[in-house]
Amino acid sequence: MEETSDLYDVNETNAPTHWADHQHECLENLDNVDCLRRKIKYYFMNPCEKYHARGRKPWKLILQIIKIAIITMQLVSFGLSNQMVVTFKEENLLTFKHLFLKGYADGGMDTYAVYRQTDVYDHIDYIIGQYGRLHNITVGNHEYKKNGSIYTPLLLCQDFYRNGTIFPGSETFEIDANVETDCLEVYPMYHTSVREVLPHFELHFKRMLSVKITFVLKAINLQTVRHRELPDCYDFLVFITFNNQAHSGRIKVDLETDVDINECRDWKVTGASAKSIYLTVLFDCLIIITCITSFTLCTRSVITGIRLQLEYTLYCRNDCGKEIPWSDKLEFVNGWYILIIVSDTLTIIGSILKIEIQTKVLTSYDICSIFLGTGTMFVWIGVIRYMGYFRKYNILILTLRAAFPNVIRFICCAGIIYLSYCFCGWIVLGPYHEKFRTLNTVSECLFSLINGDDMFPTFKNMKQKSSLVWTFSRVYLYTFVSLFIYMILSLFITIITDTYDTIKQQQQSGTPTSELQKFLSVCKDLPNSGVYRLNENSCFSNCCITRFRKHQERLTSEA
Repeated sequence: MEETSDLYDVNETNAPTHWADHQHECLENLDNVDCLRRKIKYYFMNPCEKYHARGRKPWKLILQIIKIAIITMQLVSFGLSNQMVVTFKEENLLTFKHLFLKGYADGGMDTYAVYRQTDVYDHIDYIIGQYGRLHNITVGNHEYKKNGSIYTPLLLCQDFYRNGTIFPGSETFEIDANVETDCLEVYPMYHTSVREVLPHFELHFKRMLSVKITFVLKAINLQTVRHRELPDCYDFLVFITFNNQAHSGRIKVDLETDVDINECRDWKVTGASAKSIYLTVLFDCLIIITCITSFTLCTRSVITGIRLQLEYTLYCRNDCGKEIPWSDKLEFVNGWYILIIVSDTLTIIGSILKIEIQTKVLTSYDICSIFLGTGTMFVWIGVIRYMGYFRKYNILILTLRAAFPNVIRFICCAGIIYLSYCFCGWIVLGPYHEKFRTLNTVSECLFSLINGDDMFPTFKNMKQKSSLVWTFSRVYLYTFVSLFIYMILSLFITIITDTYDTIKQQQQSGTPTSELQKFLSVCKDLPNSGVYRLNENSCFSNCCITRFRKHQERLTSEA
């Protein structure tokens, strides 16, 4: 009994202590949860609220504004320079067609062809003769290319089947599918006709696949002088092709150019001050440094969001015993920061390519244009993030984000129907309609019909050679237009409208809809309340101070 009494006394003495420790542990957990709420709430604040909360300057916002300005200036400068290059290329291409294609008229390249053997020889003679008299006929600053002191020759190549005997009358043929190429060098500056150079020159029309004439001309783009830029030297590699692959009696003739841009070896400009290339390169380097800084800050913010997500996930799993949904997890991954990171990466790559183009290391304007154009587009789209801090603009962003999953699923289903119409139209209507000859043109035609464009010509241009196919085309086009315009587009608009109404009702009610919003709604601390003005490890230190004070109060009460 005495032992029992002693044990009871011990338990009775220790009971208040266990209860106090349990109460103290609960208070500690409560402080940790409050700190977690404040950290998450601070993460989702806008730049102005963060400034009032901790007094930190909105460096990312300032940097994005500066970056938008300088990147736009870079793009405009590159666009104007690229426009002069494109204009010079296109006008030279048109000049070469008028100089070297016999009887060429503007806009007639699609129908430019020869049909007789004598016409083929005459056109080749004409090209060689025009090339030899280039100095006397051109109004531009074109010149032959030289290797040392010798002019580079004009190259005349013929592709043909190795052997072949073809008798359409008896419906018999024998062909060797191996292709041979026979190339000849011609110096037209010393000879005016191919007959003088090659008296035994002969084209194998029965077996001929194509005849290609290739030569190089040099030119200087002087129009850049007016814009205080040094002119570039151009090498135009001209290809003239006589295409006989169809063997239909119609040989199509085409002229194309490939351009190589180089820095001129020696130059002198008087009467105008040339803009220093080093200033432009320095400006591009400034943009690269700005984008690297923006990339670093946004990457740090993304990492911070992922860390907060892990803390919040751990809290819900350990303390609440539940898993948070993916929708709440994705709230911590800021898509705007990822968009800015992508735009910074594209702009950095584009700026490096632009520097190499300006220093004549590269001449690929197209690749640089894609990187700079896409990067600038993403930078301007990123401005919507800051407009979303205003309530009236924010509803648009929330609607797009909420409707995106349903829109993707809807497009996948509609895309299957769209592809089925593409394949059907290509195989059935292709032989009777120009817009259905290839899958690419079929897709473009049907997409135009969805938007209500080009409807009457699509119906009218259908050839009536086959009454069955003509009737099928009417059923095909009417069902496509009715299905996509009156049903699918209406359903698509309904998805957006329903999402907009749902978001609008949620904003008007003000009630939290997700677990994360309910968790944050407990924290009523305003940004200017002062509780956010703490250091990085403030929550830990604050909890330790609170725990020490409560421990002192408990000792004082027990004493």
